[in-house]
Formats: sequence, C-alpha cells, structure tokens
Amino acid sequence: MHDPVQSPVEPVAPALAAREALVPGVMLGIVALLASGALALASRLTTGPIAAAEANDLRQSLIEVLPAGFADNDFLHDTVRVTGEGGAVTVYRARKGGAVDGAMFQVSGYGYSSDVQLMMAVDLSGRILGVRVLKHAETPGLGDRIEIAKSTWILGFDGHSLDDPKPARWAVKKDGGAFDQLTGATITPRAVVKAVKGGLLFFEAHRQQILGDPR
Repeated sequence: MHDPVQSPVEPVAPALAAREALVPGVMLGIVALLASGALALASRLTTGPIAAAEANDLRQSLIEVLPAGFADNDFLHDTVRVTGEGGAVTVYRARKGGAVDGAMFQVSGYGYSSDVQLMMAVDLSGRILGVRVLKHAETPGLGDRIEIAKSTWILGFDGHSLDDPKPARWAVKKDGGAFDQLTGATITPRAVVKAVKGGLLFFEAHRQQILGDPR
C-alpha cells in the first residue's frame, strides 16, 4: 500500500508577516502625503492675504513721508528701478494731476545693534518731504527714539536738502554737524543722518532717471 500523497503547504506565516511589515511604511507615506497637501493648501490660502497686508503697510509708509494732499496717484504702481552704488532701488513716484512732484525710496544704515531701514521722500528740487523708520532693533529707551511714535527727532530732516545744511554739516552735533543726537545715544542717530544724506546723493545722481527731469 502506498502512502497517500500530501499536497505541499504554502509558507503562509512568512508572507503574512511581510505584508504586515509594509503597513507602517504605507501609512507613513499616506500621512506625509496628506500633510504636504494640507501645507500646500494653507500656503495658497494665506499667500494672498499676506501679500495684501504687506502692500498696505508699504502704502501707509509712503503716505507718512508725504505732506497731506501732496499726491493723488497709486504709488505702488508708479515705480522705477534705479541702480545705485548699493544695488537696485525701487523708487516710488508721487504725482499730482499726472505730473511727478516727488519721489520716495528706502535707505539704510547700520546703527548700534541693527540695520536701520528708512523710507524718505524728496520733492523735485531734492528737498526732504519726510523720513520715517521702517525697521530697526536698536536699544529700547535710547536708540528707538528715532521712531516717530517715541519722539519727534526724525522730523528734524523735514525741509532740508543736500546743500541745507552744507554737505560737511550733514552729521550729528557731536561730530560737528547740524543735527541733534539723542540723549544717551549717538551711534543710532549718526547712522540715520548718514543714511539720509546718502539718499539725497542717490537722488541727485539719478534725478533724470527718477523724474524724467532734463536737468
């Protein structure tokens, strides 16, 4: 009598273990895919509002360096790129009734502990219409008084030009110049005065490109 033929038995346990080992990896991949999708969606939803807020802040900064009623155009869409010694600068034109009456642009200088970024405006003759601090990290209670919210020191530039005072007097009084320093803080105002003077030199050097002035 022959022994009954036995069918081969498949190695079920090892195959099942292999499939189970794949599950965590697949789940991790799905989670990562969902997370990436959520981040992409969040980015799309927030990019517009962030850009709009930044544009509004910039527009407000431009308004603050101009006298009330000085211009009636949309500054953000009336610009020219001018290349100076420090690189390309975006200049915003101020118009009234279609005619260019002034220009606004950013300048900066390194103060006591930070790069002080400023927005300044000049009229056609190169006379300062206004200067405001955009960003800084100077010492609270000392250097931060360059902010209009902390003191009126920044208003001391209004009405001045490259020849008023003379170039040699474009410095703080401690350095023999015409501009006040702040009590307990000289380095920060010194940097601001230098930056504003640099802005006037930039405007004078590129007047024709900025305004279309034939002079």
